[in-house]
Amino acid sequence: MEFAFTEEHLMIRDSAERFLAQVSDSHAVRAAMNRPDAHDPDVWRRIGQELYWPALMVPERFGGMGLGFVELAILLEQSGRFLLGSPLFATTCLATPALLLGHNEAVKAPWLGSIASGETRATLAFASAPGLNACSVHTVAEPSPRGWILNGDYAQVIDGASADLLIVAARAPGTQGEQGISLFALPGDTPGMRRDALATLDQTRRLARVELHDVQVSEAQQLCGPGQGWAVLRDSLLIATAGLAAEQTGGAQQALDLTLAYIAERRQFKRTIASFQAIKHRCADMMLQVECARSAAYYAACVAQERLDPEGDATVAGELEQAAATAKIHASEAFFHCAAESIQLHGGVGFTWEYDPHLYFKRARAGEHLLGSPALHRERLAAQLLGE
Repeated sequence: MEFAFTEEHLMIRDSAERFLAQVSDSHAVRAAMNRPDAHDPDVWRRIGQELYWPALMVPERFGGMGLGFVELAILLEQSGRFLLGSPLFATTCLATPALLLGHNEAVKAPWLGSIASGETRATLAFASAPGLNACSVHTVAEPSPRGWILNGDYAQVIDGASADLLIVAARAPGTQGEQGISLFALPGDTPGMRRDALATLDQTRRLARVELHDVQVSEAQQLCGPGQGWAVLRDSLLIATAGLAAEQTGGAQQALDLTLAYIAERRQFKRTIASFQAIKHRCADMMLQVECARSAAYYAACVAQERLDPEGDATVAGELEQAAATAKIHASEAFFHCAAESIQLHGGVGFTWEYDPHLYFKRARAGEHLLGSPALHRERLAAQLLGE
């Protein structure tokens, strides 16, 4: 696949970079880290109601802009560069794909319209323990006269404590594996839902534990039935994985940029340390990893775009699992390598609170295990390619 940014893509990238340089600089990131939900509500209001970033992928018939996942990936790369604390990733990469791929139009229309207008923060809750397979869905949906009663819990839900909408996965009693999984749309104030924020390594992104105790849901809240839920959930997670890879690529690029700026000023033996051959080699290795990650991330974004498009190329869309896994492997490893090298090349100050490399290191380490570690994705790739 041959890919190059169009003038429109460059305009989106440059405008996002200018905006985030103003609202998500080092001082703003540290201020947001001290907030309960890790983001500035005024910045989120501007993102949703002035810049319309949540509306980017939402079709025009629901009040959105009708663009594709590639355009969103461009925004995600910039948000990763500036460590933007916001519900953008959870809303656009987790909840929105699940709604778009869902089968109940009566559920999709109002929520997608609310997301497009910037009024709703949303997320996807699917697993009782960290995992990306159907066996990790343990929440049970018991049939009742008024619909279903949900009981279960979800671990490490991204922005789960502050979301206005949660798309949750649950299975019919007595079913196992991929069978019997349904998706439901639950407002954040649903009776019987408990949400507890978790203490995490990365303070720029909040995770939560969500528990459901005898939560009553109706047919009007069912996004996908038992025969459709796993396919939608699986593809939504793969699309989110591609989005996370784009975000990690941006973080890796910024870790490299911070390092280049520092070594160009730091002097030793009457010259800048950037002139040392050993330092040049390490920076060249960082740049190579960033470019590999970027190529893999945007290929995965192109494949995700075909999957979300009802008229997309089915052959390309069928490569989603391989593309998302490859992107996550390269982006996770590039981000962690660049963040670790950034700390090393900053010398002693790289470990101090006043400098930013440690923020990127924490985001890199936390993101490495979010939506599957590189080792997990390598296993999935091997199983698929070798037919095991």
